[in-house]
Amino acid sequence: MSCSEKNGGSDEVEYEKPVVNKSVGGKGSSVSTNGSITSQQFVIDESLLVDPKLLFIGSKIGEGAHGKVYEGRYGDRIVAIKVLHRGDTSEERAALESRFAREVMMMSKVKHENLVKFIGACKDPLMVIVTELLPGMSLRKFLGSIRPKQLDLHVAISFALDIARAMDCLHANGIIHRDLKPDNLLLTADQKSVKLADFGLAREESVAEMMTAETGTYRWMAPELYSTVTLRQGEKKHYNNKVDVYSFGIVLWELLTNRMPFEGMSNLQAAYAAAFKQERPSLPDDISPDLAFIIQSCWVEDPNMRPSFSQIIRLLNTFLFTLAPPSPSSPESDATEASVTSNGTMSALSARSRVFVHASLR
Repeated sequence: MSCSEKNGGSDEVEYEKPVVNKSVGGKGSSVSTNGSITSQQFVIDESLLVDPKLLFIGSKIGEGAHGKVYEGRYGDRIVAIKVLHRGDTSEERAALESRFAREVMMMSKVKHENLVKFIGACKDPLMVIVTELLPGMSLRKFLGSIRPKQLDLHVAISFALDIARAMDCLHANGIIHRDLKPDNLLLTADQKSVKLADFGLAREESVAEMMTAETGTYRWMAPELYSTVTLRQGEKKHYNNKVDVYSFGIVLWELLTNRMPFEGMSNLQAAYAAAFKQERPSLPDDISPDLAFIIQSCWVEDPNMRPSFSQIIRLLNTFLFTLAPPSPSSPESDATEASVTSNGTMSALSARSRVFVHASLR
């Protein structure tokens, strides 16, 4: 399915009818209680496979827990090539092949201008996912390159809208990303847009009520992922797509402050502070009450109180409408000096903010 904006910027999504294709192999597949695709054969839809003879792997550009990413070429096209680990034991191999099949299925299922474009996959001789190559850096590296300066407010909100639209598309298709963070957000060449990448930890929402504890990075993770007990690998935990909304709140805070969330803490200390002490990154004194409300709504403890991404998009667009247009004399990517305090957490909303919120959520 694809999500496309209508009416020149409306936040409604339009869905194409799914095409039913034949699969490689004669056996069907099913979805287990933890969201894994299980089958007697390693099945990938034939229409999604690329010819490995046309695939050339170049220099490594990234590495994660489950694979490495290379710049490469598919035919005459420059692409990004993610090579996934295959595992040493039969159990590891089965689990990693299931993860690979799931990631391919989900990446091929959705199309949006703010999602990295899926090109294809191959399963032999290596498990490979081929996507478009974005020459821009990750959002994490970009923010680090301008620190301690902040992004121009228009640029920060524009990036936030890109991310929210990508997430809205995923959620509309029943997909929870579970690893939303600046490392998985890539800038386009002109540094004017952001695209979401890496579906390695994504799950379908239909099986989300009982999913494994194998999730994203602690600083950006919602407290309900680990708040009752520290889950061992493979144990089950109840949660839904609002875990992505929490992560978005942390990312939005970063876009506005250009600081590391829970700075000075280790990942485990950050997780403990968020889950057991209900701590959140402090908001600067001069932040707009409207933006403060959006952030605080996203990272509120009760997942049911967090807004949907369609609501977040409306709130951000409403706020953007109140801003004066950016100065034509300075590039959009110019940053301004940061003005951040250590005790900037807001204790109450202004009357203007409450009016803004109630009007926007209608």
